Amino acid sequence: MRFIKMHGIGNDYVYVDCFHESMPADPSALARAVSDRHFGIGSDGLILVCRSEVADARMRMFNADGSESEMCGNGIRCVAKLVHDHGLSSNNPLRIETGRGVLTLRLEVEAGKVARVEVDMGEPILESERIPTTLPGPRVIDQPLPLALDGTTYGLDPRLTCVSMGNPHVVLYCRDVSRVPLEQVGPLLENAACFPRRINVHFVEVRSPDEVVMRTWERGSGITLACGTGACAVCVAGVLSGRTRRQLLAHLPGGDLHLHWAEQNNRVFMTGPATEVFQGEWPD
Repeated sequence: MRFIKMHGIGNDYVYVDCFHESMPADPSALARAVSDRHFGIGSDGLILVCRSEVADARMRMFNADGSESEMCGNGIRCVAKLVHDHGLSSNNPLRIETGRGVLTLRLEVEAGKVARVEVDMGEPILESERIPTTLPGPRVIDQPLPLALDGTTYGLDPRLTCVSMGNPHVVLYCRDVSRVPLEQVGPLLENAACFPRRINVHFVEVRSPDEVVMRTWERGSGITLACGTGACAVCVAGVLSGRTRRQLLAHLPGGDLHLHWAEQNNRVFMTGPATEVFQGEWPD
C-alpha cells in the first residue's frame, strides 16, 4: 500500500490515496499499526482520501488508537494539498466531504504546490446535548470545572467552555500553558463522565485579545503538536467568555494558525500551512 506522510504544523498523519489504492479492510487496525512511533511509520493517526459523490474528495480520519473521528482541521488542509498536488482535482476552491459535512477550502498555491489553505470550518455547535456533554445548561460557558484539579502551579482558572466543531472540545484557561501536566490532566478530562463521547482538551494562555498560546490533549491520540478544530474552538470560546476577539492568532507547539469567527455568517475560518514529508510503501 502506497502512503504519503504529511503534517499540518506538526499534527502528522499517514495519508492513503484511495482513488488509486484499495480501501483498507480494517482501517482501525491499520491506524494503530502505522501510528506507532517505534514499530510503525509514526503519526497521530491515519487519513483516507476517498472518492465522493458530493464533493471533490471524501476524508475519513482515524486516531492513533483506531477510533474514527468526525473531523481534523490540520488533516483536512493536508487532504487539500494531496488532492491538488497529486492531480486528483484542479478545483480551487476545493470541496471535501467529512463527518462534519462538506467543507470548502481555498488554496494558496506557490510554484504549483499548495503552501497554505483557508478552511471554512462551518458554524460552531454550542448546544450541550449536541457537543455532547451532560454538564448543566443549554450551553457550557465558563462553568465550574467538574473535577478536582490542582492547578496552582500553572494558574488554572477552574472554569471551562465547551464547543463542537463537528468534534467535541473543552477549553480551559491558565497563566502558563508550558507548566500544564497534560499527560496527567488530559486523560482525566478526556474520559470524564460528563463527556459521553470523550472530548479534546485544550489549555490556553491569553497574551492579548488577539493572541493566545495553547496546548492540546487529543481524544484518541494524546498530546499532539497542533489541533486545527481545537484552535477554532479556542477562538469561539474566547469570544463567548469575553477573553479574546473574533480574529485570533493561535500559537501551538507545532506552529501558528489564524482564526476568524465571522460575525456576519457565524462561520469559523482557519488558515494554516500543509506539508508533505515523504512517500513510502506499507507492506500488506
